[in-house]
Amino acid sequence: MPRRGFRAWMLDGLTDKTASQPGPHARTVEKTHSWWRVMCLTGVDYFSTLGYQPAIAAVAAGLLSPFATIVLVLLTLLGALPVYRRVARESFKGSGSIAMLERLLPWWGGKLFVLILLGFAATDFMITVTLSAADAAAHAIENPFAPSWFHGAEVPITLVLIALLGVVFLRGFKEAIGIALVLVGVYLVLNAVVIGVSFGRVFEHPQLTSDWWSNLTHQHSNPLAIIGISLLVFPKLALGLSGFETGVAVMPQITGAEDDDPQRPAGRIRGAKRLLTTAAVIMSVFLITSSIATTILIPQKEFAAGGQANGRALAYMAHLYLGNGFGTIYDVSTICILWFAGASALAGLLNLVPRYLPRYGMAPQWAAAVRPLVLVFIAIAFIITLAFKANVDAQGGAYATGVLVLITSASVAVFLSALRKKQRGIAIGFGITVVVFGYTTVLNVIERPEGVRIAGLFILGIIVIAILSRVRRSFQLRATSVSLDPQALAFVTEDADESGRIALIANEPDDGTLDEYKQKAKDERRYSGIPQRTPVIFMEVWHADSSNFEEDLEVEGKLVHGYRVMRVRSGNIPNTLATVLLEIRDATGVVPDIYFEWNEGGPLSNLARFLVTGVGDVAPVTREVLRRAEPDRKRRPDVHVS
Repeated sequence: MPRRGFRAWMLDGLTDKTASQPGPHARTVEKTHSWWRVMCLTGVDYFSTLGYQPAIAAVAAGLLSPFATIVLVLLTLLGALPVYRRVARESFKGSGSIAMLERLLPWWGGKLFVLILLGFAATDFMITVTLSAADAAAHAIENPFAPSWFHGAEVPITLVLIALLGVVFLRGFKEAIGIALVLVGVYLVLNAVVIGVSFGRVFEHPQLTSDWWSNLTHQHSNPLAIIGISLLVFPKLALGLSGFETGVAVMPQITGAEDDDPQRPAGRIRGAKRLLTTAAVIMSVFLITSSIATTILIPQKEFAAGGQANGRALAYMAHLYLGNGFGTIYDVSTICILWFAGASALAGLLNLVPRYLPRYGMAPQWAAAVRPLVLVFIAIAFIITLAFKANVDAQGGAYATGVLVLITSASVAVFLSALRKKQRGIAIGFGITVVVFGYTTVLNVIERPEGVRIAGLFILGIIVIAILSRVRRSFQLRATSVSLDPQALAFVTEDADESGRIALIANEPDDGTLDEYKQKAKDERRYSGIPQRTPVIFMEVWHADSSNFEEDLEVEGKLVHGYRVMRVRSGNIPNTLATVLLEIRDATGVVPDIYFEWNEGGPLSNLARFLVTGVGDVAPVTREVLRRAEPDRKRRPDVHVS
């Protein structure tokens, strides 16, 4: 492929608005679907954890696995589900709980918090990709019909599966919901068969249940101790909480009601709540039944590293009780859904990164395109797989950390939302949820710190890239759109038609008195040499959130004490002035002039102020932004400083 053609293909979609990338999590979709069909897209992530969750629960809780799983289910239905039903109501554009926190915590503090959450989200989604691929490889290797060379090849097989994900997304991720519907439907039916047969085995041999209970009470004779230990152990089972953040991310895919208000799509919100509730109930039933069956029927030694049920408890029982033929069908189904769970997680990453970082000015421009990001994420997945040697158990802690931090942050978001709306009773309920999930997260971090280490690396990488990118892109035009209201357009059109010249005086808003404008006009005419007969327009930027990088600029024209004034609200003054000057040029055909007075302070301190607050030494920065934006000197607005 020619270099130019390859570059165009690689950066396809770069000119689109942030987060309008193709994929199942895109902000705008051509075709929507019923909530239960979209639930299957969430399900490839959520339900696929059945492939490894029972085995991980057995390793973490031992004979207490069913009790710890019941605690997990209660937390799912009474904690995570109400939280995300509220998130679905307040963040219905597919941005999830991170967008709620972004709105609730503005300015730089909010941006930094979002960057940290993105680090944990990256941990969650990236470990979903690597862990799911590793478990898919384990199912393939342990199948009795697998070739002998598969054994010991966990890492190469996992890398191949991850590479296939990359190929899928490089080509384009279409018809994802149709594929997910088939995979989830077949997988749940097969799991129901395996669990049903397993319970039949338990009922036929009641001695197995007696032996389990006898061993359990021998280890933990006090019922209160069983409950207490289950409460302490269940954070290790947090993998069973995955899928909620994905559930709200896919909301744009849900068909709403015909009369839905785009600002409040009640039908779509209702569908999302049904999706979340149905998925949680189905998963809860499978979690409890699979935990009971696997704990009673499978010897504990088989769950350990090297055991036949390690990372594949239900597959072990499928082969044991239904034969290798059915077991192979189950393995193939599990491999497919685990592999596609990685695809859903990768789509989640491709939804989050372009939605936030380029808009913050905290990523290179190519980060708004899908294909370069795919290559970056696949490379990271390779590194994680090699670091963990494709071990499912070793990655469980990192995965649980990412899941728990996201759910905890969502709990904080809905708690703050309820407080702001003065819903005291609801706020107390969500406050309790915050405490429970916060405790769970802290306990998980203490016991399995590798998750925080990985998240820390992601956070550090994101922040370093964010700072470097923000500095590098600081002299770009940042407006996503700019418009002059009728009065402002009349001001510049009048001057262009009558005198063929447009002269703007940059004015920093002060007390707004007549003396302020009168003295400013007098000083600029005197020191900058503006002729008395040349009409002037004051240009004012009213300061807003300087942490925002991209903004929609709306310029208003006003008559203030008889003087013509154009006002715009923005957090970045020089970039905004440059953008408005170019818009005036394009609207009138006349290249405008703008007049400044020198700012006080040293150049380095002014530069630092500009990078943080968007102010600094406005005149030279405005000129530099114009120089980079318009290479033709004759078409570039002139900057005068006195």
